[in-house]
Amino acid sequence: MRSFLSFLSLAVTALAASRTSAPSGCLVVSKSASSGQYSTVQAAVNALSTSSTTAQCIFINQGTYSEQVYIKALKSALTIYGYTTDTSGYSGNAVTITQGKSQADGLTNDETATLRAWTTNLKVYNINLVNSHGSGSQALAISAAADKQGYYGVQFKGFQDTILANTGAQVYAKCLIQGATDFIFGQTATAWFDGVDIRVLAASLGYITANGRDSSSNPSFYVINKSTIAAASGNTVKSGAYYLGRPWRNYARVVFQYTSMTNVINSAGWTVWSTSDTRTDNAYFGEYSNTGDGASGTRASFAKKLSSPVAITTVLGSGYTSWVDTSYLS
Repeated sequence: MRSFLSFLSLAVTALAASRTSAPSGCLVVSKSASSGQYSTVQAAVNALSTSSTTAQCIFINQGTYSEQVYIKALKSALTIYGYTTDTSGYSGNAVTITQGKSQADGLTNDETATLRAWTTNLKVYNINLVNSHGSGSQALAISAAADKQGYYGVQFKGFQDTILANTGAQVYAKCLIQGATDFIFGQTATAWFDGVDIRVLAASLGYITANGRDSSSNPSFYVINKSTIAAASGNTVKSGAYYLGRPWRNYARVVFQYTSMTNVINSAGWTVWSTSDTRTDNAYFGEYSNTGDGASGTRASFAKKLSSPVAITTVLGSGYTSWVDTSYLS
């Protein structure tokens, strides 16, 4: 028995790979930058070629970087790696990028984001993206504003509007997503959330998604697949305080499937935008094979119990394996 347990321990250790040094060819960011390194993430981003079509990468050493990062459109693919002791998820992340801008500063949603990602073919691994503003105004951790973006083992922390999944096909896998109000939102993106831990903050009322699909021709579709929903660590959330979503626009389209939900989710599941402006006439809110106390109860009349799950190809297209790191998918 002892030898078998030792074997299991070695197997688990082998699965928990680390990334504590820069992959070959990457620009390096470090709090104690030496020759050839950059002391801020934005400085490394600014050093990227905007004309080359050869893939580029950035490696960020452990530490907390108090800055806002803006990645303009590049012609190449870009991968950003964070220092981690466990690449398989977010628990070993040792890099945090944080700032506290909000719309109260007179900014647009995008302009408040800790990471403003405006380039296609982007992969981000094992970084904590935090907007520290807190309650009271829209304050983004990420503005994902381009096609073929993938976020793997990333922590997204905010309060209102944490993730703006706005344009193109996107994937979020093995991530932590934390917030209270409309904290997964956007207008035209098709986004697949796979194996994510959604954690809600202490609030009297909250909404996880606010999809902004505004017409039947708008491709926007959010699917949360094989994930979990619970109160954030250190937060006390009353039973039924949260809804899976509300329609930012009246063609909103969101599905939760194979997802475990604690009793923080209201028995109605879904709710209107507001009592005076419901926006539910063309909303598509669906669920399939969810579990837990939050998955039970009489759902809102405008929600659907699906007879089959949504396929990833429906959301990301048949060619998704050409740009998604499928090793992170459930």
